Amino acid sequence: MNRNTFIANRLREVLLDGRWIANTNYREQLLNTNWKQAVFQVDGLNTIAKLTFHINYYLQGILNAFATGKLEISDKFSFYLPPLNSEDDWQKLMNDFLKNAEKFVTEVEQMDDSKFDEPFIDEKYGSFLNIEGVIEHSYYHLGQIVMINKLIAEKD
Repeated sequence: MNRNTFIANRLREVLLDGRWIANTNYREQLLNTNWKQAVFQVDGLNTIAKLTFHINYYLQGILNAFATGKLEISDKFSFYLPPLNSEDDWQKLMNDFLKNAEKFVTEVEQMDDSKFDEPFIDEKYGSFLNIEGVIEHSYYHLGQIVMINKLIAEKD
């Protein structure tokens, strides 16, 4: 199997429709979360909405880098979620996330296998193979979303 297919499949697993590694994925978790749950603050933890924004920020930023050759995102802005005041706001964030997740998987899937050996935008960021870091980062926050959902359910 080529690297592009392997990495795209792993991204699809965590973001869109897999159940093998975590027995869930972002799409499943988010579609089963309403606005009030998404913005509910459990102790000092991030909200589900904020974690969704955070992962989407990176997906969108890397997609932009694929298109422009410029990486213009910064960790310091990755949690700057504008207020979500309604179910419509949550649905928009969730739909943006799912659209970017689909696009990201497709972009990776269509990459030439040799692309993964090339520098990612700038040599200081390593190679395109570092896209695998998106998978690990996504699983980390998916686990948080699952736990926050369980904590919210306990409070109901």
